Amino acid sequence: MADSSDNASQKRSSGAATERLAQVSNHLSPSSPSAANEKRPRRRRNTASDLPADYSDILANLSTLHTLANTPDPSHRGYARQKASGKLWVRERVAQLLDADSFREVGSASGDVSWQWDARSPLRETPASFTPSNNVQGFGALRGRNVLFTADDFSLRAGHADGALAAKTVYMEKLALALRLPMVKLVDGTSGGGSVTTIRQEGWSYVPPIQGFGDVVRQLNEGIPNLGAVLGPAIGLGAARVTACHFSVMARDVGALFNAGPKVVAGATFEEGLSFRDLGGPAVHCTNGTIDNLAMNEAECFDQLRTVLSFLPNSGTEVPPTLPNEDPVGRISPELRTVIPRKRERMYNPRKIITTVVDQGSWFEIGALWGTTAIVGLARIGGRPVGIVSLNCEVNAGALDAAGSQKITRHLKFLDIFNIPCVQFVDIPGYAVGTVAERTATMRHGVTLATTYYSTSIPIFSVIVRRVYGVAGGIMVDSRDPHMRVAWPSGEWGSLPLDGGIEAAHAHELKGIEKTGGKEKMKERYKELEQEYRRLMNPVRTANAFGIEEIVDPAVTRPLLAEWLRHVYDALLPIRVQQRIAGSLKPVFA
Repeated sequence: MADSSDNASQKRSSGAATERLAQVSNHLSPSSPSAANEKRPRRRRNTASDLPADYSDILANLSTLHTLANTPDPSHRGYARQKASGKLWVRERVAQLLDADSFREVGSASGDVSWQWDARSPLRETPASFTPSNNVQGFGALRGRNVLFTADDFSLRAGHADGALAAKTVYMEKLALALRLPMVKLVDGTSGGGSVTTIRQEGWSYVPPIQGFGDVVRQLNEGIPNLGAVLGPAIGLGAARVTACHFSVMARDVGALFNAGPKVVAGATFEEGLSFRDLGGPAVHCTNGTIDNLAMNEAECFDQLRTVLSFLPNSGTEVPPTLPNEDPVGRISPELRTVIPRKRERMYNPRKIITTVVDQGSWFEIGALWGTTAIVGLARIGGRPVGIVSLNCEVNAGALDAAGSQKITRHLKFLDIFNIPCVQFVDIPGYAVGTVAERTATMRHGVTLATTYYSTSIPIFSVIVRRVYGVAGGIMVDSRDPHMRVAWPSGEWGSLPLDGGIEAAHAHELKGIEKTGGKEKMKERYKELEQEYRRLMNPVRTANAFGIEEIVDPAVTRPLLAEWLRHVYDALLPIRVQQRIAGSLKPVFA
């Protein structure tokens, strides 16, 4: 019994082992290909495996788009029109404006693409044609300074809005705030403004948005430089964008600016046959203050943008940049002793005073063609940026009119927002008088100037070179407490100039003498009064009473201002910057 039981158990174990061996053998070596196929389904081919592992197909697409965008098409109607009008193509402008090899585009692939499908692979396609977004934007450098920029492409839909353009423009405005980098705007067209064709394209009409303009205002008030150039017809939103800038310049040969073009104007006001330049060329807007400066051509526009930026910090939380200077700060200028004529009726060249005092070659005037009773601009003394304000005795005898007040108001806000100290060369007989002065609201703009003097806080040093009379004079030299001011020996001051002042103060006496003794007697008495007043108005008498802090030799004006500026930059501006950072000081430009 035991033997038969053991034999049965051995047979069962041997059979199980044989069966298991057969299974393993069959798994490793199938009896036939068909049998293996029946048991193992074929793996489907993955189409993604056709795509290169290094993403060279995507990079090739981008390279194609960049090549198409950077290669002008002479047969394109817009490009041909651009060149025929004497204007640079947008990418030529970028190349001329920025330092070599500093351009890095943002949104380089944005635009409308026609794609061609690759029949060999369902996941592959290549660009067949490309119409770039009509605004080139990105990073660059101006004389080594990093900037952001936008440049309209008028050759594509005259710079009108498209989806990519609106998003790109808003993005760049926000980026300037986030990175605290200067923004340069080359305007040629509507700069993203609307077109009636958008209604047809979208199938509905929209309430006009002004996207990103709040960010622009924040840039202006935070002292992030906004510099604009008009390099063609700046229309609507394009006109607004460049006019809002801290500094703007227009190319004389191709620039114009207007709210709406000649066809719209003809339908609204019946003014027909107007050209771009008739409507809003340099003769219009460089003489009314809409645009600050005029340049002969696009290249000069670019040079002015570079120059202005060299005076400015990247934002209001920085001190303006100091540059190396070879003009000795202790330089004496004997020629200034004779620049003011002893005969009060004679004029002199106020710009000669400015260029003699500041570092040689550093004077940059702003707004020379408008508000010509005032002279404003930027310069350096000892390499340090300084704002300049002067009156112009060669225009309206230096009396400050409405436009002159607006010009100084804007400049004071400009200096305040960029932490640039101000030097004033003062020769002001008062506000302009007469019917023209009253019709142009001289007092209204004069009071606005007064509030600007007293609401800004940038350090001001006043050099009284000749006259200081009336409310206008008092506003200019009395807005800081304590004063930083000196007078030249040629200085004179009072409530009213003697011419007219004597007649007003002694009218009863002079009329009585004329009535009893005749006109000759009256003239003799007038001359006596004039001589008496002239003697009493000796500036040294005012210094005796400490009515003027100091009378200085004009020849030492430069060393005196250089010493003051050095202290301002070393001691005062760092404190001011900390106040700007902490938010306890908030200048307002716009």
